[in-house]
Amino acid sequence: MVTATKTAPFVISRVFDAPREVVWKCFTDPEHMRQWWGPKDFEVLASKMDLRVGGTYLYGMSAPNGSPMWGKFVYREIVPPERLEFINSFSDENGGTTRHPGHMSWPLEMRSIFTFEELPGGKTKFTVSWEPHNATEEERKTFEAGRDSMRMGWSGTLEKLEGYLTKAK
Repeated sequence: MVTATKTAPFVISRVFDAPREVVWKCFTDPEHMRQWWGPKDFEVLASKMDLRVGGTYLYGMSAPNGSPMWGKFVYREIVPPERLEFINSFSDENGGTTRHPGHMSWPLEMRSIFTFEELPGGKTKFTVSWEPHNATEEERKTFEAGRDSMRMGWSGTLEKLEGYLTKAK
């Protein structure tokens, strides 16, 4: 049963020493995503993107232990180079929605908003806002309990992007 309880989103930001258009391309080009996307020590194995409202980004990753993990975005709003909104979920290799492989009570769907703010000096502030979408009370509780893990995972992902942007200069 889905509840109407509101959960505060998880929010994390990072300022990158790169122009907004470059950071935007890192999130909207599947070949760029292949180079850096995912938590620290994960490797992207597949990266297929249909960047349009209603389109999807399907990706496959290899965990540090070698096990595969798939995920997808379903785009809801695209405002170049300022904002992406999508529903994120774990998936199978064909894009079918699945449960988190390690946490069966993790929300089946997450509403994700990525914003790209142009700053002086050619810098970009990138912000993630992440919250359960159509979640049960149990899924919301799992989300709340996972905030430290989310911070660690997103911090590692943004560190990978920072390294990629440094090499791309």
